[in-house]
Amino acid sequence: MALVRSGIRRRPVLALAVVVLVAVVLAVVAVVVWSGATLAGDPNALARLKIDAFGGKLVSASAVDSQGHSVPLTIAQGRLTPRTQVSPGERISVEVVLKRPGWLGWALGDTHRERLSVDAPVPQISDRWLTVPAGSQLPVHFAEPVTSVAYLSGGRLQRRQISPASASVSLPRTGASGSIQVAASIHSWERLTRPVTVTWFPPSRRPAAVASPRLGADTSPLGQIRLTLSKPLHEALGSQRPKLTPKVAGHWSEPDSHTLVFTPTGFGAGLGSHVQMQLPRAVAIDGKETRQLEWIVPPGSTTRLQQLLAEGGYLPVAWKPAVTTPETTWQEQLAAAVNAPEGDFSWRYGNVPPELKRLWKPGEPNEATRGAVMMFQDEHHLTVDGIAGPRVWHSLIADTLAGKRRDAGYSYVYVHRRVPQSLNLWHNGHKVLSSPGNTGVPAAPTQLGTFPVFEHIPVGTMSGTNPDGSKYHDPGIRWISYFNGGDAIHAFNRASFGTPQSLGCVELPLASAKKVWPYTPIGTLVTIEN
Repeated sequence: MALVRSGIRRRPVLALAVVVLVAVVLAVVAVVVWSGATLAGDPNALARLKIDAFGGKLVSASAVDSQGHSVPLTIAQGRLTPRTQVSPGERISVEVVLKRPGWLGWALGDTHRERLSVDAPVPQISDRWLTVPAGSQLPVHFAEPVTSVAYLSGGRLQRRQISPASASVSLPRTGASGSIQVAASIHSWERLTRPVTVTWFPPSRRPAAVASPRLGADTSPLGQIRLTLSKPLHEALGSQRPKLTPKVAGHWSEPDSHTLVFTPTGFGAGLGSHVQMQLPRAVAIDGKETRQLEWIVPPGSTTRLQQLLAEGGYLPVAWKPAVTTPETTWQEQLAAAVNAPEGDFSWRYGNVPPELKRLWKPGEPNEATRGAVMMFQDEHHLTVDGIAGPRVWHSLIADTLAGKRRDAGYSYVYVHRRVPQSLNLWHNGHKVLSSPGNTGVPAAPTQLGTFPVFEHIPVGTMSGTNPDGSKYHDPGIRWISYFNGGDAIHAFNRASFGTPQSLGCVELPLASAKKVWPYTPIGTLVTIEN
């Protein structure tokens, strides 16, 4: 009977011990569970730290960007915010260190670390192609609210703070259509995004377009032509590509669903040419519906034309650049053709006739330059008109890149019309010949001025009308160099020379004409003066 009573007394004690043990275990678990910290993202800060009841105290918080550079932080109410601006999309690694209470440190360790990698948010524009009625501002919508926007207006960067943050911003616009560069940031501790192009169009029946450069404006030989449409490309233009006239080497690309870009390659569009783009379907652009777009490639500068002609040996002057930066590619040469490099011209010869010196004007159109162009055209089997068109520039740049140079020297002819009349031939700094000659009679005088030789034949027939109305026809005329209409330097059989006897030509004795002729190819300047 005594054993039974003893067993009954032990059961409550055992139950109490179990309860105490469970309570102790639960307390330990609670301490362990509540001794940590949570590091997570935050809609307004870089990260947010939540420290549990027994988590201890924050010792340090640090952050580094993807390049390993330190990002200083401000901590307020558990929010970790950069003190310096970071780039949108930048991946930032955050680490916090906490010190546990001493009574807990012996079991779980003195410190606790939490780490988090965060990508700084990037504002996204919801729609980059907008149809905007006349008189309305440009409504730019973002996927989430932004605190700052920047845009180019009047060539200047304008920045606007948005408070409170908003997902919709109205910006000024100019014209019925156009494009604007927009950048934004979601937080004040973020830098602006890279600019994004937003294009607006007026309401129209057909898909609208914005061209860059604008229609009719200048474009460089290797400049891109960009066409942005209000509708996706396949909807606006179909599957075909536009065609360019004249044909230009290059390739098409689609940087986005609404934009078509042509990038010239090789020689690009010719200097001084008109580039036309024929679209497969009509679009609305600049207030009208059309399938044909056009741009102008400006001609090269007169200064650069003279520089290249001088380098090629077609002028009596030399050119030396101010800075030695050789243009070794087509791209560099084409850029220089439009914006001529600085430099100095100098006479190639010590003895230059004053008549020739008066003809030379650097940077300005003049007969010396026109004659040099004609000589270049003739030697390269081009149409001789004295105009530096696309084919002249192409051949001139090709010669420059290949190092080709004309070595025949430079000739100049000047004729004194005052009696005794004479012809003087100058070449490479020396007077080669001075011969008596005959100019036109008073009824058909030889015109004063300077003219380039435009036709050069060893023998031919000369015909025309005499002052009295009768006709003349003279075959077998030797050593002819036409320089002004029907006026030419040529041989003619006369009893004397040195007085007006011709019908506008400059007549020479046969021996003199034969000597002059090789020095007067097409482009050679002939000056008639009193």
